[in-house]
Amino acid sequence: MSMDNIRGLPRGTATVPLSILELATVGEGGSPAEALGVATELARRAEEWGYHRIWVAEHHGMPGVASSSPAVLIAHLAAATRTIRIGSGGVMLPNHAPLVIAEQFGTLHALHPGRIDLGLGRAPGTDMATANALRRSAEVNPDDFPQQLDELTRFLDGSFPPGHPYAKIQAVPRGADRPPIWLLGSSGFSARLAGLLGLPFAFAHHFSAANTEPALELYRSCFRPSEVLAEPYAMIGVSAVAADTEAEALRQAMAGALSWLRLRSGRPGRMPTPEEAEAYPYSPPELEFVRERLSTVVYGDAERVRAELDELRGRTGADELMITTQVHGGAARLRNYELIAKAYGMP
Repeated sequence: MSMDNIRGLPRGTATVPLSILELATVGEGGSPAEALGVATELARRAEEWGYHRIWVAEHHGMPGVASSSPAVLIAHLAAATRTIRIGSGGVMLPNHAPLVIAEQFGTLHALHPGRIDLGLGRAPGTDMATANALRRSAEVNPDDFPQQLDELTRFLDGSFPPGHPYAKIQAVPRGADRPPIWLLGSSGFSARLAGLLGLPFAFAHHFSAANTEPALELYRSCFRPSEVLAEPYAMIGVSAVAADTEAEALRQAMAGALSWLRLRSGRPGRMPTPEEAEAYPYSPPELEFVRERLSTVVYGDAERVRAELDELRGRTGADELMITTQVHGGAARLRNYELIAKAYGMP
């Protein structure tokens, strides 16, 4: 497998490639169809603006997130674009049989060769009741992830040894090459595993900021060169909100923080409007939660966002930044990514 399928090239004045994590956010007053339409338009625009890749995340049972079927959405976004890489950020491997994922991504790779990424996570991406409904079992153990990963890789490569129960099973379609596998994580487990296997690693800085630098250090210290990578390649996901003014960026970021508060309180819903976030009667603990959440979000006008992204990249040594923006309304989301691209002089 060529490392060109993993390593991107910086565009404009950016020091590392910039990419996008998309959740197809459904806002109050909107619909899932509208959110998926915005996601499609974002993929087209991101390609024009010079972003390296756009990934979609797997979440279930969340009214404000329409990206519950990554493989389906990836197929649609790839068909609507020509050059940008499209992938999963990620597929939650414990929710699915490895053979099913191998077939889905083998199909995607056959349709769009050289453009598909397979990012894998070990969390359910939902509550346990929903996870059990997805898996048809309550017995799935997240610690089985390395075994599931090995099984998936062997299905993709056709490399089960003779005598293995699955040796005669073929994941169809399967070509001479396959999509690169990335491991995603918010703790040390996947960081260590990605390093030991010589795989690229993506860390969820946007919701586990305190663990970012320890996880990346662990990944690099455990890294063993492989056929996939000769040296570590680490990407971090970062929440950012750029707007034409700092005041507008804060208004939009507050809506995202309220959405996060509701999710963590067991009340997931659609993305609230900035007006709803301004009028919300925060209790002191809720206000403290929002302040802590905002401390992990890069927000402001384009120059401030660029400066803080550059500082984060320099501090962590990340090889790529994947930006995710949770705001209300497609226009605000598209404007955010346009402003960031322009701040870096990207195409």
